[in-house]
Amino acid sequence: MLILGTLFIMGCLLGLTGAGGAGIVIAILTAAFGVPIHLALGTSLGAMAFTTLSGAVSHFREGNVRVRTGAAVGAFGAIGSFLGAHVAALIPSSNLHWLTGGMLLLSMILMYLRLYHPNSGPFAHATKEELRGGSRFWFTAVGAGLVVGFLSGTFGIGATPFIQLSLLILFDLPLVTAVGTTMLIIMPIAVFGGLGYLLSGNLDFTLFFQVVAGLMTGAYVGAKFTNRIPRSVLKVCMTSIPGIGALILFLE
Repeated sequence: MLILGTLFIMGCLLGLTGAGGAGIVIAILTAAFGVPIHLALGTSLGAMAFTTLSGAVSHFREGNVRVRTGAAVGAFGAIGSFLGAHVAALIPSSNLHWLTGGMLLLSMILMYLRLYHPNSGPFAHATKEELRGGSRFWFTAVGAGLVVGFLSGTFGIGATPFIQLSLLILFDLPLVTAVGTTMLIIMPIAVFGGLGYLLSGNLDFTLFFQVVAGLMTGAYVGAKFTNRIPRSVLKVCMTSIPGIGALILFLE
């Protein structure tokens, strides 16, 4: 019940911000419940498939999803995630612990820069027109999907900030639409990444169902509030969640 309650609260936050949340879930499972890092990676990533399904449905009903963009990036992301899961199995637990935390910290920094300083640094040359079709759309979707998928599979994170950054910068989606579309993208990434971890023997089904039950219920509830809270609050949540996960992993 403690795991269910904790992950329900996390699910609400993840549904609110459009995050898959594998990174913060990994941190909680390892630090609070003593789950080995590889097992936490596989279980949390696999659970994201169900969490994001719940959140994506809720966001779709709220009108926050670009289906074509999400399906295209997600399909190629699934390929990258499956490959990344096999790479993760070769990395020692101690190294993977720090690498996952480092990726979460990097994602927090990049998200902060994009949301609070959108016209400076690497974001100054972002596209100013929403990308919806054509050869440029597919070239961008293939590249973005493979990169974010590989990051997800290798480090067990949903790579939510990286996905949202690609949608905001490369596809120029509005903030709320990027949040909802991210949920759709994470689904195939989580399915194939989880499959890769399962084949490597790093997925616990009992823990998996506990994580799914808590997160899926919370994500559906949280997604209902994305359009209803101030944008300033949404930005703080999107920026701080990966940072909290990194901090827990570094201190654990």
